[in-house]
Amino acid sequence: MGFKDDRGRAGEALAAAYLALVGVRVVARNLRVAGVEVDLVAEDRGVTVLVEVKARSRSDFGGAALAVDAAKRARLRRAAAAVECSARGVRIDVVTVELEPDGARVRHYRNAVEAGGTRSAPW
Repeated sequence: MGFKDDRGRAGEALAAAYLALVGVRVVARNLRVAGVEVDLVAEDRGVTVLVEVKARSRSDFGGAALAVDAAKRARLRRAAAAVECSARGVRIDVVTVELEPDGARVRHYRNAVEAGGTRSAPW
């Protein structure tokens, strides 16, 4: 395992800790849903939340948020459709972790990818 894998696991752990702080309960990590690996599955006031985590050590090339491209959004929608039949509601969030000289910056984009629609990411 290399540095990139370590950074990814650390980013997911930081994202999970952040979500816990804001009252979102993480129920699973790295779960495969409809052939899609979902970084975190959480529950927020009765809504199932699929969370994509992007961690970057540099903000060149647009930063972590831009790494959630159209293909990734389509895969997340496919996973959400599979979950939707058994959940009261489903939401897709993105949490980004960017390393900066003075620490890490965590950003949480709620409902970043519309589960059943075509809206693109807000960034």
